[in-house]
Amino acid sequence: MNLLECQVGLALGLILVSPILKTSSAIIAKQLEYEKVQALSVEADRALELIGRAIRMAGYQNSATYSEGIAERIKEGKKEESKKKESKKVSDWIEILKGQGLHGSDSIFVRHELSDGIDLDCLGNTLTIERTENHLAYQGFLVGRQAFAQKGSKIDRGSLICQSLDRHGRLQNIPLMDGVQHLSVQELPVVSGLQRILRVKLRMADGHLLEREFERTFATRNLL
Repeated sequence: MNLLECQVGLALGLILVSPILKTSSAIIAKQLEYEKVQALSVEADRALELIGRAIRMAGYQNSATYSEGIAERIKEGKKEESKKKESKKVSDWIEILKGQGLHGSDSIFVRHELSDGIDLDCLGNTLTIERTENHLAYQGFLVGRQAFAQKGSKIDRGSLICQSLDRHGRLQNIPLMDGVQHLSVQELPVVSGLQRILRVKLRMADGHLLEREFERTFATRNLL
């Protein structure tokens, strides 16, 4: 076999193999994209579940603590007007700030009393009386700059930040996850009852071409 025959054979081989290589490359690219989407989905589900858990806990009042508070007010002889002011103060269990986060993201802040069981904050810490302020647990979710982002650089993604109280009752901000572009919290109209219904949307990206939006709807359980 001379050199020319080798070159012709090699060319024919490349022609035959080329479609297979293209197909394999496309399959690999699809597989990588699928894995990235799955990773984003897992992270989004975890974040949305934490937000939903906080929303469902919003406004919870421990019956024992509530009864003690009433007895204490009666004992101290406070006026009805003072009690109304106090009731109004603690009635705002959910606070939503529109468009004040990174890229116009919304923020949500939740307060509730401790139950008789095991309560966890958005960081997985067990809530105790030391982690409360005025006997109220506090959790917040907002989008801020990623910790490693350089100042002055163009930021297209941020971090979902959890706000909670540490063991000394001090406010702490801890990033839960990166790759978050936008957080939206929309309150939906309620047909009947006093519960609040919130639609939460989380838009995430991998930093390249992949971008996905995840949505969940949650209803409060304790705002009666």
